[in-house]
Amino acid sequence: MPDVMSSSNSSRLIGVGVGPGDPELVTVKGVNALRAADVVVVPVMDTLERGRAEATVLHYVPAEKVVRVVFALNERSDRGRREAAWDAAGERVAQLLRERGVVAFATIGDPNVYSTFTYLAQTIAELVPGTGIETVPGITAMQDLAARSGAVLTEGTEPLTLVPVTAGAAVLKDALSGPGTVVAYKFGRQAGEVAEALRETGRIDDAVWGSALGLESQSIRPASQLDGEPLPYLSTLIAPAPRDGGRGGKL
Repeated sequence: MPDVMSSSNSSRLIGVGVGPGDPELVTVKGVNALRAADVVVVPVMDTLERGRAEATVLHYVPAEKVVRVVFALNERSDRGRREAAWDAAGERVAQLLRERGVVAFATIGDPNVYSTFTYLAQTIAELVPGTGIETVPGITAMQDLAARSGAVLTEGTEPLTLVPVTAGAAVLKDALSGPGTVVAYKFGRQAGEVAEALRETGRIDDAVWGSALGLESQSIRPASQLDGEPLPYLSTLIAPAPRDGGRGGKL
């Protein structure tokens, strides 16, 4: 996302990716951005909740610098409610920008990968014209799961497809029918359909899923152990590309 800077406005909104949950996976640049900001906003579904982003941020900045802002993070069915929630959140962040100047918005994973920050940035560009909008990249769940499980994401000329299963299991099945590695996000509630798609496409044996990566409740298991029971919403799946050419076979 390009910077939108103006000499008449010194406010800046910085989307900071804080990784999947393990505080050691926040980049040095991310930590510096959090510490340099006047205030750090963390998205929550209600004001009493401590979300994963906030828990990570608190390893690096004092609690009095953190402001919780309610977002309709999982609202998909009621567009009116979702839009109203986004507007209210945008107004709150706009107020902080006017009062404080530099606001960091902490988001799990990366701010440019299925992040609430994208919608917030669009809203702020309208509410506080001239605000500088920047992003600091973060480690994604698929990278963390690959490291923890030993699953290789890509080799040689293999494509990589990232699918949010909230788009429907049919989209996932189409991707699995292709030649490359497939990563699925947000599939916990549709775990049964995901397992069925993996079996139908012959991709279940090498696939792995994980949830709560880097946290005490971390779970990483072969996808063949999926039994159809719902999993945590933020579960991640890696189905590596079929590989039978030996070392360097895909070059």
